[in-house]
Amino acid sequence: MTVAAGLSTGAVSALATPTLQSEGSPLDPVLAPIYTLLDLWSLLLGALGDATGIELLQYGFMHRAILVGLCIGVMAPLIGTFLVHRQLALIGDALAHTAFAGVAVGLFLNGVFSVGVSPYLTAVVVAVIAALLIEVISEVTDAYNDVSMAIVLSTGFALGTVLISLNAGGLAVGINQYLFGNLSTVSAENAAILLVLFGIIVATVALTRNQLLYVTFDETAAEVSGIPVDWYNRVMVMLTALVVVGAMQIMGVILVAAMLVVPVAGASQVSRSFTGSLLISVVLAELAVLLGIGLSYYGEATAGGVIVLVAVAIYVVAVAVGKLREARGDDDAPEVGSIEAGEKEAAVSSD
Repeated sequence: MTVAAGLSTGAVSALATPTLQSEGSPLDPVLAPIYTLLDLWSLLLGALGDATGIELLQYGFMHRAILVGLCIGVMAPLIGTFLVHRQLALIGDALAHTAFAGVAVGLFLNGVFSVGVSPYLTAVVVAVIAALLIEVISEVTDAYNDVSMAIVLSTGFALGTVLISLNAGGLAVGINQYLFGNLSTVSAENAAILLVLFGIIVATVALTRNQLLYVTFDETAAEVSGIPVDWYNRVMVMLTALVVVGAMQIMGVILVAAMLVVPVAGASQVSRSFTGSLLISVVLAELAVLLGIGLSYYGEATAGGVIVLVAVAIYVVAVAVGKLREARGDDDAPEVGSIEAGEKEAAVSSD
């Protein structure tokens, strides 16, 4: 079996070495504790691979890809559930295009000024700024969110293409892995950055869940009750930007938005509550990620595309299950955007 990502034997051997430390990154001193966790994770999966004989568990880069995939399977539907119920499913696409611009900025700075900054770090900064711009444009101009998203999307993609054209020889080679995703591009530094983003996203949602839920389902009532709606809207779009950048590592810019929407849409077909939809969407996303990584490795295909196709297949099954329940006379069959009144009341009563 050759390596799916098309790596040479020597590269595979280098990636399969026990250590996961990054080489010479300015962030190494800050990320050192996380590198230790990555080493432990790699030792665990390596031992599992030795015990089971599963080939993909023999390689260090697959250990990182699986860890990143598991994190994406949690944080994408965690944020996507709020977005789908707020009818902001396409914001992921807008932020993915701005993340592309952020990657181009990082590659441009490295190519021209040799600063050695991680493109994923510049993507985080640019995507968060773009997320705030979407909200600011809507607030200042009273335009619909889709208008501000279109403006930011176009600007981000234009900026990325301009930077690529300014140094096409150096950037065009590196940009493909960010456009389409690649299991082998998940370096130790990128995996550590993803874990930091994962912690920020999960902690923020855990601390603000009730406020976000209230703003999601009744923005006017939330504002009347004293909740700073604009602030929580900005928090939500910034969290979305972090998810997009994190998922971009293996999904690619073009497909990253799918993980925010498809598992949530599937869960909404079989769940009757917001919390139930959230939990089921995480399960469906994890299933899609793990199956997708495995199939892309053994099939030597692009990981992002395979993961999305698996997620869509799971969505089709969920729709079929939902329709079957309707046909059996289940009047409580859920719809996308539904929520139990009790959950909304719980969010209201907590504020």
